[in-house]
Amino acid sequence: MIYHYLEALNAKRIILASSSARRKEILDTLGLKFEILVPKFAENLNQDSFEHPKDYVVATATAKADEVRKRLSSQDQVGGAPDLIVACDTCVTLDGKIYGKPIDDDHAAQMLTMWSGRTQEVISGVCLTHRLSADRQWRSNTFSETTSVKFHTLQQDAIAAYVRSGEPRGKAGAYGIQGPGGAMIEGIVGDYYNVVGFPLHHFCKVLLPLLQSSE
Repeated sequence: MIYHYLEALNAKRIILASSSARRKEILDTLGLKFEILVPKFAENLNQDSFEHPKDYVVATATAKADEVRKRLSSQDQVGGAPDLIVACDTCVTLDGKIYGKPIDDDHAAQMLTMWSGRTQEVISGVCLTHRLSADRQWRSNTFSETTSVKFHTLQQDAIAAYVRSGEPRGKAGAYGIQGPGGAMIEGIVGDYYNVVGFPLHHFCKVLLPLLQSSE
């Protein structure tokens, strides 16, 4: 989809504003060259102030990108200022409530018990902050992606064993579909990579016209 732009894209300075190893791995599949800079944004937006979970994750991703942009703008840049900053935030929703990463193993077990036999939504918000236009001014493009995930009915001993493995730690919804946690999932509707942590297809779809306009 953007493969024929890859050489030109890799001549630009791209920043992934994330500490997520999974997001790095997903972008690596494109053959994209990028740097990683972990945002210092506290991720403390009031969830209740947003009408829909997708608005919350988009706002969080935008705040991450803005923090990184401002930090880089205040520093002397070796290699020049970045051309593109990519930031993402992912949450899980069930019955309209937002769930992020578990705070501890007990919290992870509670989440997995809630998912048992039910269909949840994984929602990612992405912000592309860029200077790809002809005037080289900073602009931002945002979008969200939703994937439905149907869980098998889980036994408590299976949940306990999975939590003991440590895999739920640091993952939105307390599971990783790309690992052993995938065995708990009956099926999905939507982008698999979105459940892993980054909506790859939608990212390429939004990035493509930006690249075309910069030619």
